[in-house]
Amino acid sequence: MHMTKRNLILAFIIGMGAMPAPARQPAAPAAVPQAGAGANPAGPKIQFATPVYDFGRVKAGEPVKYSFVFTNTGDQVLEVKAVQPSCGCTTAGDWTRVVKAGETGNVPVQFNSANFNGPVFKTVTVTSNDRTTPTVVLQLKGSVWKPIEYVPPYTVLNILPDSPTASAVIRIINNTDGPLTLSDPECNTKAFTARLTTTQPGKEYQLTLEAVPPLTPGSIQGKVTLKTSLADLASIEVPFWANVQQPVIVMPPQITLPQNPLTTRATPAVTIQNNSTNAMVLSDLAVNVPGVEVQLRELSPGKTFNISFTFPEGFTIPPGQQVAFTAKSSNPRLPLINVPIVQMPRTVPPPQPAGVPAATLPPAVRPAPLLPTAQAAHPDR
Repeated sequence: MHMTKRNLILAFIIGMGAMPAPARQPAAPAAVPQAGAGANPAGPKIQFATPVYDFGRVKAGEPVKYSFVFTNTGDQVLEVKAVQPSCGCTTAGDWTRVVKAGETGNVPVQFNSANFNGPVFKTVTVTSNDRTTPTVVLQLKGSVWKPIEYVPPYTVLNILPDSPTASAVIRIINNTDGPLTLSDPECNTKAFTARLTTTQPGKEYQLTLEAVPPLTPGSIQGKVTLKTSLADLASIEVPFWANVQQPVIVMPPQITLPQNPLTTRATPAVTIQNNSTNAMVLSDLAVNVPGVEVQLRELSPGKTFNISFTFPEGFTIPPGQQVAFTAKSSNPRLPLINVPIVQMPRTVPPPQPAGVPAATLPPAVRPAPLLPTAQAAHPDR
């Protein structure tokens, strides 16, 4: 029995070896590359030699000029449609608008460094008919230095109405190699005085601005002029701007209603802002014509107030009457708040000119045709 089992196993192994090998499957055909795959697509294509220009370090006021060169690496005509700098300090010259395949063009740009100090980064966007890259952003970067630097470069003073005075300090720094001497400052407005002190002889000074009371609400734009010892810079001007806030601001300063009479009720509103240090109280709110509702809401206690009005349907300001909203204020600088109320006049169609044929008039004012009478329609009756 053991011999029989062994003979069976041996016969099975021999039979398996005698079986023919499975037929080999044919190799899959290689993929045919699509048109344009793995290569530049057909059509115009813009390619810049360098999209970034580093102009290094320039003196303020010196113009920076550079031409970005590009090549049409496509197989159709390239059209440069627009060149847009990021701000007004950078301008584009007459760039190449049409470039054939394989040829080059340029985009000239110029940067005005007059009002800059420190690192500068500007961009220029180029738009073309390149279907894959319709816009390219070019870059200008570098740094600008000023022979004489102001810190801060522009001084702004926001003065509260209760402040008895105000002042500001400006550092004047000499960035040149030689020493700098400055004359006594001269201010172009009597609302401020200027005083100069030396911080580091020949290199740094301190300019102090002080307001001259009493301060009148409003804006003041001024400058301080100093003569210098530099051969190529006879004088310098230090600009400043001051805003003396109003004690109370009403927004809007006037209420304007639609034309009379009102076809529906109107609900305008005004905001009253107290800029003084002390809290303000409003009282005796009124409109000097009957039928108008007034409601007070305090948005910020003692500081911000909202006044809402309700004018009824059909409301009309009587001809010749001055209408206003009034309120008493605890602020001694503005004890009475007055907001005028006006209304748009009703539009009246112009009268029909005498002697003008009806056919020439607009349909709205053209007279209706006369209907024929029975007698005219039947003359035989």
